[in-house]
Amino acid sequence: MNILLNPSSGEPIYLQIVRQIRASILQGELLPGTPLPSIRQLAKDLQISVITTKRAYSELEAEGLIDSMVGKGSFVSGGSPEFIREQRMRRIEERIQELLIECRSIPLSTNELIDWIRLLEGEIGHDGN
Repeated sequence: MNILLNPSSGEPIYLQIVRQIRASILQGELLPGTPLPSIRQLAKDLQISVITTKRAYSELEAEGLIDSMVGKGSFVSGGSPEFIREQRMRRIEERIQELLIECRSIPLSTNELIDWIRLLEGEIGHDGN
């Protein structure tokens, strides 16, 4: 697991960790049951406070993305495929909202946006490549 921190980004360090681990889980890079580094080990590796890594893991646990067991560590949750799909759909929804706000500022109509999406879809094909 490779976590890159940017102290000057304005985003709290624990949220940078949460965002990157969440993305790795939702994209299938970290599979259910995959062990995560211990809170202390991650803090040492990233040269940050144990409190910061604990906060990040607590956030991920609250989202249902990881499970922590005293004495055993933290693992990627065995969450159902429906849960993972729902989480990914929620992220897409957020991105679409950002896109629509940007389109209003241009202005670009919804129909023009849909036409553009169809054009791009044709360029990448239906298999995503």
